Amino acid sequence: MTDQRDSTIAKFLFAAVFGLAFGFLLQKGGMGKFEVLLGQLLLTDFAVAKVMLTAILVGMVGVYTLHSMGKVELHIKPTRLAANITGGLLFGVGFALIGYCPGSAAAALGEGHWDALFGMAGLVAGSYLYAEFSKPLSDTLESWANLGKLTLPEVLGIERTRFIARFSVALLVALVLMQWIAPRP
Repeated sequence: MTDQRDSTIAKFLFAAVFGLAFGFLLQKGGMGKFEVLLGQLLLTDFAVAKVMLTAILVGMVGVYTLHSMGKVELHIKPTRLAANITGGLLFGVGFALIGYCPGSAAAALGEGHWDALFGMAGLVAGSYLYAEFSKPLSDTLESWANLGKLTLPEVLGIERTRFIARFSVALLVALVLMQWIAPRP
């Protein structure tokens, strides 16, 4: 029992340290500032997109490298179009209404931007509503257009290593173009 408790505490501490580091980096990158997020929505400031594309690039290369070395297993979730589209629309509407996503709301709150509390309250309320209605929703949304466990290389019919190389180049080009189109002051 003590080993399990120690393991739980270690996992909590590990998550807390990395969560704080992530929040600190979000704040230092300006991702908790309403103006930066609004600039992304208005396509005048691409800082958020640059952070996301960089995270996708590093994560993709890192995870697939570790997978090819046998260090990690991939747990691919099924592609459920109705659920993915509905969730994306709800997320997008919430983001557009309050100007924060979950991570940036926490970073903004940490900076003392009290307006982020409304977004956090919405996150809690939305999570509660989803938990209450998830059974009927899942029966409807998750069964419609369930395409199974797909990855982009499979959809495009490209071998995984080639896809990673090509997609990495595409992401790097996108990052350079965003810097060229709207450099950050």
